[in-house]
Amino acid sequence: MRDGTAHRRRTRLGGALLSALALLTAATGCGGSAESAESTDKTSPSATADRVEPLADPAKPQLPVTVSSSDGKKVTVRAADRIVPLSGSLSEIVFTLGLGDRVVARDITATFAQAEKLPVVTRNHDVSAESVLSLKPDLVLAETTTGPDEAMEQIRDAGIPVLVVGPAQGLDDVGPRIRAVADALGVPADGKRLTQRSEDRIAAVRKAIPAREEHPRVAFLYLRGSASVYLIGGKGSGATSLLEAAGAVDAGAESGLEKDFATITTEALAQAAPDAILVMTKGLESVGGIDGLVKIPGVAQTPAGMERRVVSIEDGVLLNYGPRTDEVLKSIVEQLYGDTK
Repeated sequence: MRDGTAHRRRTRLGGALLSALALLTAATGCGGSAESAESTDKTSPSATADRVEPLADPAKPQLPVTVSSSDGKKVTVRAADRIVPLSGSLSEIVFTLGLGDRVVARDITATFAQAEKLPVVTRNHDVSAESVLSLKPDLVLAETTTGPDEAMEQIRDAGIPVLVVGPAQGLDDVGPRIRAVADALGVPADGKRLTQRSEDRIAAVRKAIPAREEHPRVAFLYLRGSASVYLIGGKGSGATSLLEAAGAVDAGAESGLEKDFATITTEALAQAAPDAILVMTKGLESVGGIDGLVKIPGVAQTPAGMERRVVSIEDGVLLNYGPRTDEVLKSIVEQLYGDTK
């Protein structure tokens, strides 16, 4: 999924989904809402509150600093009073570092409560250079997949420092991404503090996972019913690390799907044979809840479909791999196994 608007989407899905959606640019729509699943279904809304938890007593940025960007450039940051993070994940990190009052705009994927009133500077996941520049930022934070390239060059040509942060693909990326942003903002000690907090919380969730001889097979499905997009995640979808941390098996990857995402087929689902299905909340809504999900060819014949066993996590946080990943992991664990206390 990387071509025009689809290229931008990867930011939201942890980096991998867009390569698959490059063939399906229509998928940039969020999908229409539909009736929710009945209470008898074996699923519940994500327990993750759509808010971030800032560090207590955040430090004041000590600038200027010069840091390395993931695009190979050196970036000198002289001020961080007007910050524009161009993904929901990067916005989450800035706000959790306690510097949210310095953020002047948001990407469409920044859906948490503290950011909701900020102006949006992306259109269907494409950056509007004019919108960004009109806000006179002194620092722009971007993902490796942020674009289009022309817009990013226009921002750089205007003299605005642009820091590109390495992609979010798994639990190992949580600390490096937090520290990269914190270092650029001149608060390296808080970056280490937030990294430690995040890693400690993830470890606590993992410790509470019930011991099992058999690990549930979970297939990650990306759904946008209004655009007729039905994909199953394979290697590199971004979900494998979370599922393994939850004590599960990524059914798509384990079944041999080499691509990040592939079109759902009866054969692919039969091969994956998931015990549960992981979906984004809006994706589930877009197909009509669980009642609609089991009507997708092949789903009803899987163990997950027969048991109507679905794990639903909010779109804006599932694959961020950031300060709220412990909450995501906890919600997955609770929906898979029941309350872990």
